Amino acid sequence: MYGTIMRARVKPGKRAEYEKLMREMVPSAEDYGNGMHSVEAAWEDKDPDRLVVIVHFKDRESYVANAERSETDQQYQQQLEYLDGEPEWIDVNFANYIGKPLGEGVTSG
Repeated sequence: MYGTIMRARVKPGKRAEYEKLMREMVPSAEDYGNGMHSVEAAWEDKDPDRLVVIVHFKDRESYVANAERSETDQQYQQQLEYLDGEPEWIDVNFANYIGKPLGEGVTSG
C-alpha cells in the first residue's frame, strides 16, 4: 500500500467550510476507483486549525496516476483557497497496520 500524508493549517474561521469541501471532494466508498483505498482526516489537539490527512492507495502506480489527473489538480487548487500556505506532503510506503479496521466503533470528533 502506498500513499501520502498531508499536514496543513486552515485559515482562521475556515475550518467548517474546509470540512464541507473535503466531504464533497472525497468519493463515496463505491466510487473508489483507480486504486484509491481510503482517506483519513484529523485535527491536531494543540492547534485546532492544523490538519493531517492520510490518503491510502493500493500501490505507488495508482497514487502517481491520481496525482497526474487534471481533476486532482483542480481539487488541490480548491483546497489552497482554505489553507494558510502550501501544505507539507510526505509520500510513504505503508508497512504495517495493527488493530481494528477504522470503521469499527469509530466516531468523528
